[in-house]
Amino acid sequence: MNKKTWITTFLLTVLTFAGAHEFWLHPSRFFFERGEKAVISFKVGENFIGEPWDLKKNRVEKLELHQLSNSINLTDSVKEGDKENLTFTLKEEGTLLLTMQSNNAFIELDAEKFNAYLKEDGLEEVLEHRIKTNTNSNAAKEFYSRYTKLLAQVGDKKDDTFKKVVGFPIEIIPDRNPYSLQIGDPIKFKILAKGKPLFGVKVKVWNRFDNRTTIQNIHTEKDGTIEARISNPGPWMVSVVQMEQSKNPEAEWQSYWGSLVFGVK
Repeated sequence: MNKKTWITTFLLTVLTFAGAHEFWLHPSRFFFERGEKAVISFKVGENFIGEPWDLKKNRVEKLELHQLSNSINLTDSVKEGDKENLTFTLKEEGTLLLTMQSNNAFIELDAEKFNAYLKEDGLEEVLEHRIKTNTNSNAAKEFYSRYTKLLAQVGDKKDDTFKKVVGFPIEIIPDRNPYSLQIGDPIKFKILAKGKPLFGVKVKVWNRFDNRTTIQNIHTEKDGTIEARISNPGPWMVSVVQMEQSKNPEAEWQSYWGSLVFGVK
């Protein structure tokens, strides 16, 4: 996870990093018609390009498809491998929400890589704790889990599925349906940590357009929200990470990684 740090609020990202942080559900496309099949691949990596996640079924704790008050468990439908991990038929028009929770995985990093990762992802409190406790030169053991959401649009009918709270430890909620957005529109996102608004956390807002990736780094307000502006069409992702001391004695830290992906025409 050794990565260069950028401070600029808005950056044209062309760097390649040694590690891979962000994780998301990547659809065959974001706009569908009723009766079509959606094909979803699981991605991990940087620059909102990433690489296929070599999926093993035991890594997927929960996978659900939501539309309004209805939810379908798709966990058993997951296919192992590095692409096209999920296929399902879109039976109803409207805005769909696909949510996935991974299992809790373990990683150990040397001090240099771990400290760089903390700086890059805005985890200053953890870094300060390591400095105060004289452990910043020590390797770090960490458990991590991923919580990702994908919004897709079927037909022209739009609904309130986009704002459904599913109860993840880290969760991203848009204040309006992304599929009602036009280029130039603002949109807010609320970051919830265990159901409560998260203040002062660094949030990354990604866009992939014209073979380039742009990123905005924004810190949440007291109500847990950030505001971004839709500058381009194409895929968009909002990502955030929260870390706390681990209750499991086998590691010092527990992190929760959240992402939300949607498309704009």
